[in-house]
Amino acid sequence: MTRATAVRAVLAVAVLLASVFITLTMSPRLGLDLQGGTRIVLQARDTATVEADRETTDRTLEVLRQRIDSLGVSEPTLTRSGEDRIIVELPDVQDPRQAAEVIGRTAQLTFHAVESQGTGQPEKKTPAPESTGDAAPDTDPDRLTLPDEQGRLLALGEPRLSGAGVEDATAAFDSQGGAGWSVSLEFRKGAGQDWKKLTGEAACHPAGDDRRRVAIVLDEKVISSPQVDPSVGCRAGLPSGATQITGSFSADEARDLALLIKGGALPVPVEIVEQRTVGPTLGAAAIDASAQAALIGAAATALFITVVYRLFGALAAVALGAYGVISYAALVALGVTLTLPGLAGFVLAIGMAVDANVLVFERAREECADRPKRSLRSALTTGFQKAWSAVADSNATTLIAAGLLFFLGSGPVKGFGVTLAIGVVASMFSALVIARALTEIAANSRFVSDYRGVNGIGRPGAVRTWLVRKDPQLFRKAARWLVVSAVLVVVAVAGIVARGVDLGVEFTGGRLVEYSTSRPVDVETARDSIAAAGFGDAEVTTAGDGDLSVRTGKLDNDGEHALRAALAEEGGETTKVRDELIGPSLGDELRRNALIALGVAVAVQLAYLAVRFRWTFAVACVVAMLHDVILVVGAFAWLGRPVDGIFLAALLTVIGYSVNDSVVVFDRVREMWGANRRTPLDTIARRAVLQTVPRTVNTGMGALFILAALAVLGGDSLADFALALLIGIVVGTWSSVFTAVPGALALERTAKAPPPPAPGKGKGTPRGKARATRRDPLDNGARV
Repeated sequence: MTRATAVRAVLAVAVLLASVFITLTMSPRLGLDLQGGTRIVLQARDTATVEADRETTDRTLEVLRQRIDSLGVSEPTLTRSGEDRIIVELPDVQDPRQAAEVIGRTAQLTFHAVESQGTGQPEKKTPAPESTGDAAPDTDPDRLTLPDEQGRLLALGEPRLSGAGVEDATAAFDSQGGAGWSVSLEFRKGAGQDWKKLTGEAACHPAGDDRRRVAIVLDEKVISSPQVDPSVGCRAGLPSGATQITGSFSADEARDLALLIKGGALPVPVEIVEQRTVGPTLGAAAIDASAQAALIGAAATALFITVVYRLFGALAAVALGAYGVISYAALVALGVTLTLPGLAGFVLAIGMAVDANVLVFERAREECADRPKRSLRSALTTGFQKAWSAVADSNATTLIAAGLLFFLGSGPVKGFGVTLAIGVVASMFSALVIARALTEIAANSRFVSDYRGVNGIGRPGAVRTWLVRKDPQLFRKAARWLVVSAVLVVVAVAGIVARGVDLGVEFTGGRLVEYSTSRPVDVETARDSIAAAGFGDAEVTTAGDGDLSVRTGKLDNDGEHALRAALAEEGGETTKVRDELIGPSLGDELRRNALIALGVAVAVQLAYLAVRFRWTFAVACVVAMLHDVILVVGAFAWLGRPVDGIFLAALLTVIGYSVNDSVVVFDRVREMWGANRRTPLDTIARRAVLQTVPRTVNTGMGALFILAALAVLGGDSLADFALALLIGIVVGTWSSVFTAVPGALALERTAKAPPPPAPGKGKGTPRGKARATRRDPLDNGARV
């Protein structure tokens, strides 16, 4: 065993032990779409006097945190997103009406003197006070008229102080005095004097007179209008710490009143632009389905590479298992929130993790075929060296796609980008450290080295042997492949134009709710029941195993409750499985961001490829990538499947996968063309394609096993995601050979750039002096 192999082995064991320890001692952080609960996205809005910037949004978040903490929700999470958005996550909350009502109270809390009993209709003209003190009472009794708690109209004066002056408000039960539940108030220093003055003025009126009351107004609604106690003298007023609001409160009423007074005003108003609710059963089912798909897909992939590459394939399968442990441990250790798309990304990355091993093994097979007497260890080392550029470029393009998902995606889609990126890094480690250490140790065995049929790389594969024997002239008339690709694009565009793209509620705005009923209900019956309840524009379809999916335009939480009650009349007990509410402004933004993400993906991939390859190769890769995107979108249009955020994640992954395949082909073209500068490019391209086809097929099979398992076992939540990737991988494999290569050949006919430099004569090498080649690790340099 060489020193390098020993270092890799020690490093692999250390990382594996740490990963196993993390896996056994730490639990993953599940997103709400997996554990169940409600996620609300709030948009802060500017007012005439206050701008919704980072500072005011942070203060708004703290007020909301106080309100939500009092609801008793277990481990709520509130975070600011960007400059003016707040994300609220409420685990296990299935009916968000109360939370949305408490969160949505946006008006400032104000305290008013009661001028007299009001007459006529209520007038809603509450102006916000500029400060918590020094406000003079309004002499106009008709300035504001609102009903009190019993519905009687009260004419109120100008606001004397605001909720900003409230230091604390607590609900307490007086068991000794028998007063029941009450709310105690404490004011800040300046506001306390204003409160004492306000209550002192009210105390000058006789007991029972409406003018002896103080009105507390929130959201243009009187939440409390207590009488000043008869024991308080005129102009004496109530000190801050001794103020109690008593009455026939229940425990919940006292707590709610304390909450509203303390949480009180938001610095700026907020609007619910997104609300998602996921039932606990849906998340548990998704986890189970993904686990089954991962086990089945990984087992099929491991069996496949073992059959193809024999012993070395089995060692790669061991490295694949190590990859699963390492990537999972990395997700847990970094505290990444595992969402449903992220879980799918983790499962998908298992199938894609064999890519580097396949590239290395195919290169090693070529070395053994070209130099049959070469040692197995030497061929394997050269395989790792020559495969490195393709491995680096292909993984870089996937990382670019993952980065775009994270920075341009929204909500759970960001989780997919994170898990995909972690999967790429972990797969590189498993292939270049763990698998390399295992295969190098095995290659030192005389038995493995002597019996070429056992190790799996000592002889060329059956596919390569057949292709070399047939030697098909793929690009003698390269234009015909471009015509076929153009026809496929026309068919896809026809589907987009004729049938249209079924944009999900995430891009159009509206509400999508999925229900499970205890009794079977057909779509027509459900539609009639919902229409009779006043929701005639609702779209009703089936979802999952007999569930019903209802999609409407604008629908608030009370409306959703009424809709569910209408379904319950026909279906018995009705449970909400999933609920998505997207405001129209957010829908427009997400749709715009999706187009921006696709545009940026094309531009970034083009820039990267132009730096790494010739501009003709880069343009051909991007054309093939656009070809794949159009075909996937067109297929979904023809199939009538929805296009939503998860589809966008799949589409960006297809972009990375498509470029990945093309990069492997063009990396081989560049290498062979540099070594054979006088050979026609179409001949070089044909040989490069025939040599890389085994890698493309074998890698694609690993991903297809996983995706097929996800499509069958993943249910509605993951079926469309898996379907988009299945289509994308198939068309991506096609386009990397029959679109990208013919396109590059056509562009090269007009290009004036010379062929790439021969290997060892790149930039920076003096003319006539070849760059020093790396010596065989088993060659000590001695010669006779």
